[in-house]
Amino acid sequence: MTPITLGASGFVVLLFMMATRIPIGLAMLVVGAVGMMLITGPMGILNGLKSLPYEHFSSHTLSIIPLFLLMGQFAARAGLSRAMFQAANDWLGHRRGGLAMSTIGACGAFGAICGSSLATAATMTQVALPEMERQGYRGSLATGALAAGGTLGILIPPSVVLVIYAILAEQNINEMFAAALVPGLLAVFSYMLAISLYVRFFLTVRRVGKSLPRRALALTAGGVARCGDLYRGDWGIYTGIFTPTEAAAVGAVSTGALAITRGGLRWNGLRDCVLETAVTSAMIFFIVLGASVFNSFLALTQLPQITAGWIVGLEISPWVVLAGILFCYLVLGCFMDSLSMILLTVPIFLPIVTGMDFGMPATDVAIWFGILALVVVEVGMITPPVGLNIFIIHSMAPRIPLTETFKGILPF
Repeated sequence: MTPITLGASGFVVLLFMMATRIPIGLAMLVVGAVGMMLITGPMGILNGLKSLPYEHFSSHTLSIIPLFLLMGQFAARAGLSRAMFQAANDWLGHRRGGLAMSTIGACGAFGAICGSSLATAATMTQVALPEMERQGYRGSLATGALAAGGTLGILIPPSVVLVIYAILAEQNINEMFAAALVPGLLAVFSYMLAISLYVRFFLTVRRVGKSLPRRALALTAGGVARCGDLYRGDWGIYTGIFTPTEAAAVGAVSTGALAITRGGLRWNGLRDCVLETAVTSAMIFFIVLGASVFNSFLALTQLPQITAGWIVGLEISPWVVLAGILFCYLVLGCFMDSLSMILLTVPIFLPIVTGMDFGMPATDVAIWFGILALVVVEVGMITPPVGLNIFIIHSMAPRIPLTETFKGILPF
């Protein structure tokens, strides 16, 4: 069996193992290790495993992941998701549909801390859904806004998925964060606009938000305090004061202090935060290790390079190829979580995209493609009939029919 055939077969086996619910990290590790053994012999894979984990995990760049995860744990313990929701409501609560818009704003703010779409959707459902139901919101609009808002967790910096993509694509994390900021804010405002149009033109029978207080549009001092503490790390990144790793440390410490002073975090809670962060970090690092072994196997087979060269040689328009790749992300987003998808596909798709002429340097193409891919992954996670965020919301609010959530997600 030639290396290229072996690489293609390994990819098919990997997809089959994932379909049988074998964890993606383990599946990539097994397929990559067996494939490398078939190419280089048993000693080749043993020598690789001797050095590969240390080379990856001794890098201080990866420390940004547990630090941001710990910041998210502290934020949840301090009740900051509820504080963000209230701060957003101070801005938007007086508007028609303002509570749903506040949910989007709070999801964007909490997603920037949490970095996970599924965790953002689950956390904000607990906070916002009871209030929207109390104010008379339709189940379709309430759950649709929560499912859509949850997707912001993987795009608005700092995002764990952005960090992983930057490491895989060998790009600067600062530049990835800067590139994602405007699209992330644009997504927030676009979702709010969708809510505004939806309640204005389609909900004509009941005036959504009619019982909300008629407050003037103002950001209260409390809202500034609640949101400002969480972005000490972020503004440090954008002003150049901190590196992303330093910003993660500052954010974790300041959010932890906030959790102690405002949220009443005690020793048992601190221990639980650290343990939960350790478990989640270990899971992510194991997936990264599996992806590294699988990528090394693909590199030995030359599958990505040969595929890229073949597609470029067909002289198809780069935009047609890009549209096909983004469609694949849209479909995969219905079935897979964002981190697994990025780890699985970037080694295949990135050489194809960077090998084509989009009118900009390859480094810029790599950053631009990463943001495009994450935006399409967001859409896939709320695309019926399988979008993962939709089912997360439904599992937490089974009293609202799934068909209602499908209707509510369409405007987004």
